[in-house]
Amino acid sequence: MPNASTPTTEHSVLLVQLTDSHLFADADGSLLGLNTAQSLQQVVDKARAEQGQVDLLLATGDLAQDGSVAAYQRFRQVSEPLCANARWLPGNHDRLAQMREATVQTRLLDPVVDIGNWRIILLNSQVPGATPGYLEEEQLQLLARAVSEAPQRHHLVCLHHHPVPVGSEWIEPIGLRNAKEFWAVLDRFPQVRAVLWGHIHQPFDQIRNNVRLLATPSTCVQFTPGSTDFDVSDEAPGYRWLRLHPDGALDTGVSRLDNFVFTPDYSANNY
Repeated sequence: MPNASTPTTEHSVLLVQLTDSHLFADADGSLLGLNTAQSLQQVVDKARAEQGQVDLLLATGDLAQDGSVAAYQRFRQVSEPLCANARWLPGNHDRLAQMREATVQTRLLDPVVDIGNWRIILLNSQVPGATPGYLEEEQLQLLARAVSEAPQRHHLVCLHHHPVPVGSEWIEPIGLRNAKEFWAVLDRFPQVRAVLWGHIHQPFDQIRNNVRLLATPSTCVQFTPGSTDFDVSDEAPGYRWLRLHPDGALDTGVSRLDNFVFTPDYSANNY
């Protein structure tokens, strides 16, 4: 059963999305020369300073780079002060067994949560050992069931992999491989208001059939928008906030670290 949170259906709710933190068991672990634990801490500190009372934290995959229990424990420790009410989903770098071990006796991996007048659905698009995503039949069934069982609510659907082209040639093949089947489900339900994902390490904001399509900067390294080949930009890490209103309206924005200086170290070659 979904977890009912404190805000009533008459109130708007504030969500924060953290994504693609790529943490290591070692707190000094770095990705392309960037210490990922430090950058996550800085992003969380900024979100706490800017957002105040957050109703739900969404972590949309690639929380860990090495898939270690210690990395998930670190993510939980760093992010919990921002909002104790959180939900996670796995990305292609994550290891689901270790993620489950680190979240035992919690609701962090529950796939459905009702908050305010909204239902949030978190899908597992991970294909173990592969970079692209795929929604297995049981995930598509979960999606259809969760939306159909709450026709009175507005719906936000979350996954790790991008279900539409995002404008970077090298990224397109590593998105959601069965996006057609995904949209075949969503297009049946007008109460779906938005789809939110990670994976692409850059912001994205478009509309498809009245559904808002959103992606978010990583809390560590950023991919250069519109690039033909793999390329890391010097843009700052960040997060996305979402204000979900009772009538189905959605306000959202991206916030990045200030005074951030980073030069990618391609010699590290550990992405």
